Amino acid sequence: MASSGLTFGIYPLGVAGTPTGLAVGPQDDYDKIQLALQDLRGDTKTLLPRNYIIYTGPESESKMLSVAERYLHAGLLGDLTTGCLQEPDIDLDSWLDFIRKIIRQYGPHLASLQITNEPNLTFMEGSKPYVQQALVEGVIAAKQEIRARNLQVKVGFGSVPESDVSVPHFWKDLAELGGKAFVDSVDFVGHNFYVDVFEEPLDLTEVPASVERTLRNLREHDLAMCGIPASIPIRVTENGWPTGKNPLADIKRSCEHQSKVLETVIRTIYHLRQQLNISHYVLFGLRDADSSKDDLFHQFGIMRDDYTPKPAYYTFKKLIQELG
Repeated sequence: MASSGLTFGIYPLGVAGTPTGLAVGPQDDYDKIQLALQDLRGDTKTLLPRNYIIYTGPESESKMLSVAERYLHAGLLGDLTTGCLQEPDIDLDSWLDFIRKIIRQYGPHLASLQITNEPNLTFMEGSKPYVQQALVEGVIAAKQEIRARNLQVKVGFGSVPESDVSVPHFWKDLAELGGKAFVDSVDFVGHNFYVDVFEEPLDLTEVPASVERTLRNLREHDLAMCGIPASIPIRVTENGWPTGKNPLADIKRSCEHQSKVLETVIRTIYHLRQQLNISHYVLFGLRDADSSKDDLFHQFGIMRDDYTPKPAYYTFKKLIQELG
């Protein structure tokens, strides 16, 4: 089951996804990123960078490999997620070959490789009818390549909570498609969730129950339905609480409250880690996409876009030292 502490991670870059595109702003400063990561982890704790590459077909392969190369030279290849958004249909052979190339070229530098990020979200990978096949065969191919090369890279896949924007029957269909070879290839299941971000505001006292409901539903309902045993850990692979304005409820989100919510969420996950076998907590993210823009999608960071800390930065640093 889970170890005595959490393994912490963080998305270190500025660009953030939104339902309608990307939130962008000033260029990433890799030197300042490394200084912040070192400060947060200190001399004894682990803080893994988590980054993304998005495969859109054979024509995107060289570009995505160059992105991975840039992450490598910036010291940001820790946990890597590869999404699959081919149009109009999947070229399965090229997709699997791409995964093998990632492992061959970057396997020694990776802590984990996650196949798909949000495959059960209807306006992301879940919009693609082939996503479950890409997920299942991608996980199996990745594990085979890792074993053949005697690497220590963990393999998993992503998910989001069940909601009105999640893919219906995703877990049931995945169980029917997956089978033993798939389950035997899975080292972890990533879960992206954001408490009190895209819904009506919660009182701080309501946050722990929301976190527990989300993670307990994944472990006890979704993964059980899919035949994934309790021995396979859950990773919280995206979680955060942005500042700025909530576009649904025109309420200002303060830096001080960001710090309080994040501490409440992380302590709740730590409390549940052994009962639900949760091994990792990954924060989204290190810095704002663009601090001059007041909407929350541009202000997910615990630092502003110039790398000056918000109060949550010091809170996260404290929690890494205490709970990591």
